[in-house]
Amino acid sequence: MLNVRNLSVEVGGRLTLVDASFTVAAGDKVGLVGRNGAGKTSMLGVLSGHSPAYDGEVVRRGGLGYLSQDPRSVRSSTADGLTALDHVLSGRGLDQLVITIEKRRLALEEDPSERNIGRHAKAVDAFELAGGWAADAEVRRIAAGLGLPDESLERPVSVLSGGERRRVELARILFAGSDLLLLDEPTNHLDTDAKSWLMGFLASYRGALLVISHDLGLLDEAITRVLHLNDSRLTEYRGTYSQYRRALEADQVRQAKVAAAQAGEIKRLSTLADSMRGQTQRRARTAKSIDHRVERLRNVAVTGPVQERTMALRLPEPPRAGRVVLEVEGLAKHYGGPPIFTDVSFDLGRGERLLVMGLNGAGKTSLLRILAGENQANAGTWRFGLDVSAGYYAQEHEGIVAGKDVLSHLREQADLPVGELRALLGMFGLPGEMAFQDAGTLSGGEKTKLALSQLTAGRHNLLLLDEPTNNLDPPSRTSVAAALAGWGGAMVLVSHDPEFVRELAPQRVLLMPEGTLDHWSDDFLDLVAMA
Repeated sequence: MLNVRNLSVEVGGRLTLVDASFTVAAGDKVGLVGRNGAGKTSMLGVLSGHSPAYDGEVVRRGGLGYLSQDPRSVRSSTADGLTALDHVLSGRGLDQLVITIEKRRLALEEDPSERNIGRHAKAVDAFELAGGWAADAEVRRIAAGLGLPDESLERPVSVLSGGERRRVELARILFAGSDLLLLDEPTNHLDTDAKSWLMGFLASYRGALLVISHDLGLLDEAITRVLHLNDSRLTEYRGTYSQYRRALEADQVRQAKVAAAQAGEIKRLSTLADSMRGQTQRRARTAKSIDHRVERLRNVAVTGPVQERTMALRLPEPPRAGRVVLEVEGLAKHYGGPPIFTDVSFDLGRGERLLVMGLNGAGKTSLLRILAGENQANAGTWRFGLDVSAGYYAQEHEGIVAGKDVLSHLREQADLPVGELRALLGMFGLPGEMAFQDAGTLSGGEKTKLALSQLTAGRHNLLLLDEPTNNLDPPSRTSVAAALAGWGGAMVLVSHDPEFVRELAPQRVLLMPEGTLDHWSDDFLDLVAMA
């Protein structure tokens, strides 16, 4: 289904993959792993045909289902005019078949000729062959498994949240029945039940699967092979994710021993050669011969294993705000159909943290977008308190614009010297050579880090955070949680990550769509991943 030969991938002027060859056949379930920024997302974009390869060849056979990490990719001009249900049906072309059948029916009514009868019958046969009669029920079954309620399916794609759009696109891919699936972080925005359903689906899937995911449970249950991308090299490991981790640790131990032995031998020979210099002519020739041997050893020497990078984040203290930073009264939102939520009211004090919880589609993202000024409420009012500066982290990375370099994004947030801005990027794990890289070429994890660095540069005292740990690898997630936990400003937070929520220790919780306020208790942690 997928045959890759001598593939090299370039991102922002640097090679993230060099001379990789592998195959993924029907029944193979392959996990692509590596740290944030290693180039996994860029590699998947090339494998899907959405981006060009720097070198090498990619051959795909059969139907392709590609889930991008960016939910905005679903918002195409075609999808915008469709309901979510119609967009999923378009995975098999059923939306166009329905239109064709209707056209053929009208033509048949106007002219019941043998030609029009045949054309109408042919269109109906094509619809039946594609499973059209049972398609609506099948789509709703897949959507329900992914946590998409029927009312979300009836809404236009353009009004759905980023999480809902990703689930709609995933449903479309699974419904299409493709021979090859390339999935980039498919469990983002999924609750516990939806993840379990997806794991079962992938376990029984008979096609070829290549998946990027930080969800270790998914990788352990569904994966039979792992490709590890590190420093532009691809290494293959057989077995589950847990088996890969054990094999990787064993490889790193062996690599460290070999590197230490080689370094010891180089040091011994160098010392011996130095001791012979300046003595007899014969010993000088021997020393020169040893120097050549040392040089050959250095050329083939291996380096020790590279440890996982961690970010040492230090967020500046926020400017002081008034006692009340946010007041919300009677907010309501709808998109032309039934209301998403009504009569939501709460206030937020200086330094207070409020967790917004609710099932998928309960309006959590819509609420944050209203507070951030990105959307309008249909009823109600809200206002910031005295000296409040609000920063919004959008789960879709809407503040990150393709065609604009990374450093320019920070310049828009703070008038600071270039050196300070680059130091801020470095603190978030974005090294100096990435400062002038097109932000549109960043991976999902790198976009998350850039968006968080923008919030830091903006010196806000109120943060509106919508799933800020999506796309982050485990070490980065831990660093971000620790930094935000020690920050003194106020927060309105949406998150499916129980460990992240535990670290931030919110004082209150807002249950959506009812708008019910409650004091925080660790009892809510069991519900965080489900909400």
